[in-house]
Amino acid sequence: MSDLFDAAPLRGHVPLAAALRPETLDDVVGQQAITAPGSILRRRIAANALGSIILYGPPGIGKTTIARAVGNMLGKEFRPLHATRDGVKELRKIADEARIRPLLIFVDEVHRFSATQADDLLSICEEGTADFVGATTGNPYHALPPALVSRSTILKLEPMSLEDMEVVVRRGIDHLASQGVQVSMKPEQVTLIAGRSGGDARRALTTLESLAIGHGIGQDGGAVEITEAMLEEAYASAAINHDRSGDQHYDVVSAFVKSMRGSDADATLYWLARLIHAGEDPRYIARRIMIHASEDVGLADNTALQTAVAASQAVEKIGYPESQIILAHAALHVARAPKSGSVTRGIGAALGHVTSQPPASVPLHLRDTHYKGAEKLGHVGYLFPHDDPRGWVEQVYAPGIGKGAFYQSDARDAATFEKRADAFWEEVTGQPQPRRLPSRNR
Repeated sequence: MSDLFDAAPLRGHVPLAAALRPETLDDVVGQQAITAPGSILRRRIAANALGSIILYGPPGIGKTTIARAVGNMLGKEFRPLHATRDGVKELRKIADEARIRPLLIFVDEVHRFSATQADDLLSICEEGTADFVGATTGNPYHALPPALVSRSTILKLEPMSLEDMEVVVRRGIDHLASQGVQVSMKPEQVTLIAGRSGGDARRALTTLESLAIGHGIGQDGGAVEITEAMLEEAYASAAINHDRSGDQHYDVVSAFVKSMRGSDADATLYWLARLIHAGEDPRYIARRIMIHASEDVGLADNTALQTAVAASQAVEKIGYPESQIILAHAALHVARAPKSGSVTRGIGAALGHVTSQPPASVPLHLRDTHYKGAEKLGHVGYLFPHDDPRGWVEQVYAPGIGKGAFYQSDARDAATFEKRADAFWEEVTGQPQPRRLPSRNR
């Protein structure tokens, strides 16, 4: 027996991921919160009252596997539908069949259902004609009709841990051995496949299978020895597990910007590397860095925005791989810079005031005077700050808006621009500058 194809039955080769699909929840690796004894899913199965379930999470983490296991445990026929291939006709046909025999209807990519399909599915759920499990990679609270969400129990699946993925890979090796294909793999290679899968069990097993099949076994019956060259070849064109329009995209971006805000340089580089590895548009990453240069650094270091803008302009002209250095430069500047939220907080407070309060009249002394007759209208009395040796004069600029109503300094002990500005204006005006932080942090 030389490879998996020789060992496969006449009906064709069964992919390793399909061959290892668990029969019950007890065999499912990972997802303990969903499959553990006493979980809501277990209780519903025990009561034979599954109802409508939505399994939500990224590809390859066991949504279909769990649905099939549930069908087996309930003793119901598993009837899969795919939202992009099966229409209302197929859905209604299965609903009619469910009135005769117990069925578990499974809809993959349920977020792709049309309004008509969703309506028919809702009627099945409401009548209790059949149990229903839907799978989606999109956030159901955004991607599914509210009526379907309200009638379903939402169960979120998480990418499996490295340890769980190693269990999956070893199960795959054991199954191959049972089919006559011995695979010799070092522990660190098992860990590599587990880690590179991104929590996607199907991806890990597909990689393992691609490494094992087609390699002739020696006359002495030796095993297929996995080499570093074979691993490099397997990953040379491997798909990147990153959905740019799904939750994973937004979660990674969120982690990236929060790491910059939190001044964790290593975490910033890690999440940036994840985005770069996934092929994220460098212009998008640069835009996020620009936003947070003002939002999180702001007046603490005005050069952070300059760096971010320069990076944005640079990546317009320089693509990968070199642009990754430019992005790292800008991201690290934002991460390492002192932080101030006074800009974001100030404009937010000002906009809130403008949208909730009557507009204030422009004081006469601040009104436009660049036309004849302005003086006759009373547009007089403006004091020109540059005529004063201090470069500042006391006068009203916004009636009813007290000092510190919107802008409150976030100056800390570091010698930031905001700290220096506070000291300068306190000396010039003789007035304390409005601060948000306690006095001990000034």
